[in-house]
Amino acid sequence: MATLDPVLDKDGVRLTVDEAIATVTLTNPARRNAQSPALWRALAEAGKALPGSVRAVVLRAEGKSFSAGLDRQAFAPEGFEDEPSFLDLARGSDAELDATIAEYQEAFTWWRRSDIVSVAAVQGHAIGAGFQLALACDLRVVADDAQFAMRETSLGLVPDLTGTHPLVGLVGYARALEICVTGRFVQAEEAVSTGLASLAVPADQLDGAVRDLTAAILAAPRDAVIETKALLQGALDRDYESQRAAERAAQARRLRDLAGLGE
Repeated sequence: MATLDPVLDKDGVRLTVDEAIATVTLTNPARRNAQSPALWRALAEAGKALPGSVRAVVLRAEGKSFSAGLDRQAFAPEGFEDEPSFLDLARGSDAELDATIAEYQEAFTWWRRSDIVSVAAVQGHAIGAGFQLALACDLRVVADDAQFAMRETSLGLVPDLTGTHPLVGLVGYARALEICVTGRFVQAEEAVSTGLASLAVPADQLDGAVRDLTAAILAAPRDAVIETKALLQGALDRDYESQRAAERAAQARRLRDLAGLGE
């Protein structure tokens, strides 16, 4: 991978941009890229820092694990340095707690913006918040050693970092429930067979597979990709006739644009 000057490099997150492709890298392999509020703020900042030229965003991680999930220091009485512990947050008002969780979720929401296609490159463990971060992306390519697990329920919590909606959409309610309440590992082969991942490759081929996928994404005209993504994102919320109408409207915009008649 080419070395580029980082647009952002802080709190375990590095953002680099190479023309139409941005790469967000988790950079704390010594702690298996465990997540913290500071990391979540850096991820949200990375989303805001994307130049308008970016069409594809790759999310990757240094080391053997994509992300081992929430750093358990969050539950220690002292919490993180200059951060309230989760125990302190629990003592706050309902409004304060809701606002704090909403702020944390911002790190996970921008990956599905209509103007970009995001691809997570997952190796090793993607547990809890790590699983949810991979689910935040549009697509996932996994190494053959990838292992997903949603451990929140086993800890007396729930997955609250936007992972439940895409998980149900990808694998269905029953399997999503079983994955969450058992906390079991989903291996690479099952991830592909159930639709969690698009492709599984040997670990040493992961970066190459992601490069090939992003190149294919960039080969299509940007506006056509944006319209297609919007159609697919809204499909489950529309009935059949409404989706037909949305297709007609999107195609009319594309035809007028190709004919030089667009706004």
